[in-house]
Amino acid sequence: MAANSKHGKPLTIEQVAAAAGVSTMTVSRVLRGTDNVAPETREKVKACMDELGYVHNKIAGALAASRGTQIAVIVPTLDSIVFTELLAGIAAGLENTVYQQVIGISEYDKNRELDMVRTMMGWRPAAFILASARHLPKTVQVLQSSLCPIVEVMELVRNPIDICVGLDQRKAGRVMAKHLLDKGYKRFAYLGSDHSIDHAASLRFKGFQNEIKKHAVDFIHKLTVTDQSGISLGRNYMPQLLEQCRDVDVVYFSNDAVAAGAMMHCLAAGIEIPNDIALASFSGLEIASAMPIPITTVRSPRFEMGKLSAERVLARLLGENVTRVTDTGFELIEGASA
Repeated sequence: MAANSKHGKPLTIEQVAAAAGVSTMTVSRVLRGTDNVAPETREKVKACMDELGYVHNKIAGALAASRGTQIAVIVPTLDSIVFTELLAGIAAGLENTVYQQVIGISEYDKNRELDMVRTMMGWRPAAFILASARHLPKTVQVLQSSLCPIVEVMELVRNPIDICVGLDQRKAGRVMAKHLLDKGYKRFAYLGSDHSIDHAASLRFKGFQNEIKKHAVDFIHKLTVTDQSGISLGRNYMPQLLEQCRDVDVVYFSNDAVAAGAMMHCLAAGIEIPNDIALASFSGLEIASAMPIPITTVRSPRFEMGKLSAERVLARLLGENVTRVTDTGFELIEGASA
């Protein structure tokens, strides 16, 4: 038994064998990784399994006809407290149930995410929770074939694979831009992580930029780097940003950790905040409010999103109808930095 076909019935090795034009024993040998299969035959069988969306079920015995108690959770990284808080929320949502989360780290790599989904699928998890809304088409196909609850969390999407719990990232950018415009700022710069990696930050940037363009202004300068997003990025690259746009009024950052690092540079360099330059960000991390000058930011409800994702999964597993798309919203926190 394995992944399910478009008709909702489990695919079998007999179907794979028929598609590949080989015997079921040959397919079984390929699945076991034995050496007594010709390389060209092995590749042909694997290609058929890939095309059909077949995923081998490694669980035998009593679990062969049922799902396990594992909730497969894939996050981009554990280096950011954003995702550890999300995981804490999922754990809270699963508390006092038979279910537990099994965590995979994709490192923002879509191919790695696909490999993890395939591996986790082989153990027949009860559900998937993915801290991403951008996947390879093959990943979507494999997930859909599982017929188990799938939650995409953090980023709001209107047409999810199954269930979505997240916030409108573009709107978060627009709200911050409007706040800064209302305060009279006109000369904007941006510092953050590589948008080809951090898609949510890219959406916030676009929302922010679209809002300020309505007022006939734009970013004077944008600096994105491939370094790991965090305090060091902000502290190391803030000098470069200021060198390239010395007359900027306010800098918008991809997240609070980057903003905190930038503030550290400014304080060390004798740059007064917000008199010389204002800072604004996103996340609502504890470090933003704990800085000598609290950072103006937008708080995302990470713990709440995790808990709600787990609750959506549990409701679906109990056969209940659940809301397909949930906008958790966010909160603008006005600090003293802007």
